[in-house]
Amino acid sequence: MRLSSRLGYADRFREAAEHAVRLEEVGVDVVWVAEAYGYDAVSRLGYLAACTSRIQLGSGILPIYTRTPALLAQTAAGLDELSQGRAILGLGASGPQVIEGFHGVPYDHPVQRTREIIEICRKVWRRDVVEYHGKVITLPLPPANGSGLGKPLKILTHPVRERIPIYLASLGDRSVELTAELADGWLPIFFVPERADRVWGNALRRGSGKRPPELAKLEIVAGGPLAIGDGLEHLRERERPHLALYIGGMGARSKNFYNQLISQYGYEREAAEIQDLYLSGKKKEAEALVPSELLESLSLIGPPGFVQDRIAAFKAAGVTLLDVEPVGPDPYGDIARVRDWIG
Repeated sequence: MRLSSRLGYADRFREAAEHAVRLEEVGVDVVWVAEAYGYDAVSRLGYLAACTSRIQLGSGILPIYTRTPALLAQTAAGLDELSQGRAILGLGASGPQVIEGFHGVPYDHPVQRTREIIEICRKVWRRDVVEYHGKVITLPLPPANGSGLGKPLKILTHPVRERIPIYLASLGDRSVELTAELADGWLPIFFVPERADRVWGNALRRGSGKRPPELAKLEIVAGGPLAIGDGLEHLRERERPHLALYIGGMGARSKNFYNQLISQYGYEREAAEIQDLYLSGKKKEAEALVPSELLESLSLIGPPGFVQDRIAAFKAAGVTLLDVEPVGPDPYGDIARVRDWIG
């Protein structure tokens, strides 16, 4: 088991970069940089490439609709060159509210589009001439859709690696199946290890059955907020606003992937009530309804024995990259302890 952590959407990125340097010093293997509809992740990852020397740098995530497939491949190859082979391309579909509302492009065929983007990226990195005829993407652009002057090209430069790791953020059955089939890693959100197989087990097994032999075993990235010590359980409460936002307000009432996930975990009533309250503007009331049991199961906050048990549960559920967000009074000391525990 390896160790990762993430930098969020907030301002003051230079301070976050100093945090990333400390994470590298205490043994974190991967740092993820979010994008959503805040600042872009790529410029920040480039800055981190100059500040660090060992830690892997992952986009967590780049929405697939915000860049062409070729630009996604170019971007990952550029970061990989800057960081001397430390890049991870984390991709996800995001959701229709952000993609159609903020970016103004149709949220169409997310699973098939993801498949084709993966295949195109790998062609680019191999320096193949990029000619592609998919169900969603055609390269070059067909003459009927443009000037007719497009020609198949290969990347001008020579990527450091022809196989940059691709990790997918996926939740639904078809997208998780695709992840297990083609991706190098999986970035599930709100991963409760004891309930994960109930939700995703069949999809993971179907995808793994189609996995090409040249791909290594799928990496699974999951974890939660971290604080080790007695009397720190109150820190779990800090996740209430975050969970309420995702369960209640991250997406439309009819299409909220996170709400559906929490319902699948067995909290159907709570998920529905949180959404009703959140969309009615009653955010505090929505936060109060987030089950304490859910907060506990998603955290690594508590006495050493509790945290070690949670790590064991994540490992038993197949997690290979433990993702932690230090929130306690000794953040770097806590990470160092976890580093020692997982070897």
